[in-house]
Amino acid sequence: MKLGFIGGGLMGEAIIAGAVDKKIASPDSIAVSEIMAPRRDHLSKTYGVQVAEEPDAALGAEIVVLAVKPQEFAKASGQLSGRMKSDQTVMSIMAGVRIETIQKALGHDAVARAIPNTAAQVGESMTVWTASTEVSEDARTSVRNVLAVLGQELYVADEKYVDMATAVSSSGPAYVFLVMEAMIDAAVHIGLRRDHAERMVKQTLYGSALYARESGRHPAVLRNEVTSPGGTTTEALRVLEEAAVRAAFTDAIEAAFEKAKQLGE
Repeated sequence: MKLGFIGGGLMGEAIIAGAVDKKIASPDSIAVSEIMAPRRDHLSKTYGVQVAEEPDAALGAEIVVLAVKPQEFAKASGQLSGRMKSDQTVMSIMAGVRIETIQKALGHDAVARAIPNTAAQVGESMTVWTASTEVSEDARTSVRNVLAVLGQELYVADEKYVDMATAVSSSGPAYVFLVMEAMIDAAVHIGLRRDHAERMVKQTLYGSALYARESGRHPAVLRNEVTSPGGTTTEALRVLEEAAVRAAFTDAIEAAFEKAKQLGE
């Protein structure tokens, strides 16, 4: 498979690294257009891919990945408009930029839109994606294979669910990191060494998430298993419920969703 990248930032690099490691594409079949010389040098030396400042080499790919920041899209689209072939698929990983906007800017209809998260850098992303009707079944399979190198992928039929995923799985790591930070600080507050607290909290979150995923059981069931009547966990959960933690998460995710819709407009 030939892959072209418009933008060679961290998320683009995660796809490159995964594609090479999983043998989805060989280094000599990957071309990256990146305006920053240090990034071009890094990608070339690390992965052996083709690099250039201009997008010409990337435009020869089967899948062209738009991996620029949303605010950089206007400039990038000016270089790409009208230059895509009908059998090529554009795959955007830009947050908030809708398929219709990309189609109009590029003059190209076969567009897939994906929203990965930062865990892609360790191969554990949750990536939600969709595609325009002009993306063929074969092309959708190729897109799915590319996204799978980042971790788990989930196709949705309606683009509105990508905006919802932006609020849940894309922004989600920040929520988890905030909880992690709060737990570490609380552990230090009661007298634990910070390095011990960090190790305990990180492993606890990792192990709990893995257990929940592998068991397939509802989190409420798993929580009840840990919560003994009249015990320490019961007391801690009482405090969290009184602080309206559930409601705060609902408000936070709803706010992120509304912002995602605004960015798309």
